[in-house]
Amino acid sequence: MSDDALRDLIASRQLGVLATLKRDGRPQLSNVTYVYDRECDLIRVSITAGRAKTANLRRDPRASVQAQTEDGWSYAVAEARAELLPVARDEHDASVEELIDLYRAANGEHPDWDDYRRAMVADERIPLHLHVERVYGLVR
Repeated sequence: MSDDALRDLIASRQLGVLATLKRDGRPQLSNVTYVYDRECDLIRVSITAGRAKTANLRRDPRASVQAQTEDGWSYAVAEARAELLPVARDEHDASVEELIDLYRAANGEHPDWDDYRRAMVADERIPLHLHVERVYGLVR
């Protein structure tokens, strides 16, 4: 399977499964909305500070994201190295700006950006950058 076809599948989706590694080595799977920047080979996700996946990534930055077609028969997995940006602490900090950019890329404009900024801080949101190192899968 060509890497281009696999990256095309990843780029065509926004809902995937993020796999991180628990302390015992087993995978922790989480459904996530993501945006894939093909030019940078970067998957961006919004996560929260208090979740297991965040603790897992702080301990071990290895992660994978799996995307699939609606029928489930074609899939692509991106193995990546996680980079956790700082927790959103102020409505105008760099993390909130990154989360706004991520939201726009996934959903377009928000009806109330001030409310969105407040929510990112209240939820202790973290921009997650997944630097893709390898892809594999099957595209039919």
